[in-house]
Amino acid sequence: MSLIPATILTGFLGSGKTTLLGRVLTEAHGQKIAVIENEFGEENIDNDILVADAREQIIQMSNGCICCTIREDLRATLSDLAAKRRRGELDFERVVIETTGLADPGPVAQTFFMDDEIAESYLLDAIVTLVDAKHAGQQLDDRVEAQRQVGFADRIFISKADLVAAGELAALQHRLKHMNPRAPQRVVHFGEVPIQEVFDLRGFNLNARLDIDPDFLAEEEHGHDHDHDHAHGEHCDHPSHRHGHAHHHHHDDDVKSFVFRSERAFDPAKLEDFLGAIVNVYGPRMLRYKGVLWMKGTERKVIFQGVHQLMGSDLGPAWKEGEPRTSRMVFIGIDLPRDILLQGLEQCLA
Repeated sequence: MSLIPATILTGFLGSGKTTLLGRVLTEAHGQKIAVIENEFGEENIDNDILVADAREQIIQMSNGCICCTIREDLRATLSDLAAKRRRGELDFERVVIETTGLADPGPVAQTFFMDDEIAESYLLDAIVTLVDAKHAGQQLDDRVEAQRQVGFADRIFISKADLVAAGELAALQHRLKHMNPRAPQRVVHFGEVPIQEVFDLRGFNLNARLDIDPDFLAEEEHGHDHDHDHAHGEHCDHPSHRHGHAHHHHHDDDVKSFVFRSERAFDPAKLEDFLGAIVNVYGPRMLRYKGVLWMKGTERKVIFQGVHQLMGSDLGPAWKEGEPRTSRMVFIGIDLPRDILLQGLEQCLA
């Protein structure tokens, strides 16, 4: 049986996750979707909203939040769903996990990599994050969960944009781009999103992504170049730099991203040692990191990705004749020591 694609739907309280999910479930796409829902509290009103019109199997999870207290329940629920599907007791083609608005999506994503049984049944397709245009500024200032939800996103949908002025929306979009340059953004109205923008995004499946779009990291380069001077300013104590930083960017978000690139090959042993050490120290703060690497000793691209302390690599397609061999890696995390990482990676080159 082929792997079951799974989508994690996240976003802060009130951002419109249930509205979006309701639209997805009722749209005439002919797909059978199993939903795993998770909200605080005993009563679950969302359940009534969603079940009213849809034939999908909704799995209700109690005891609080997927990301911590009932992580094991998520594993058990996924395992149970897959078993029932194998036995022909349930018929579904994909799974959507709607997290509580206060969840860190990281541990939810890790479930798909840490457990062999889950990894053999499911393919984590993407993390889709909803951002409430009206309240996002305050939420991103005050709540680390809101920042993490943006940092983990493979795609960002901005809701309630009709409630804010054009300038405010543009400022939010700029801020989100700075926090996570690799997630495309789209403004949505009452959850009206084409199904192809929610499913089969292959955000976590880099090999497939590269076959379709070999330059998927190009977008990040623009974001990186644009913020290059600004990023230097963050680590500099010179008063004029500090002033410039404050002037250009009012929010000093904890979640930031940066890109490493090189036209020299990596030494595999050095890189493995360095990344192992970095992940040991900074793993909990490393939300997402991925890249396409030129490794000494192989004629194929090496596809590398990680979530928190979990990282892995696969051999990708061969370097084409005449194609410039370069390595590009993007890191998205909370207060990551950019200079240490960039210098360390530089020292891993052959």
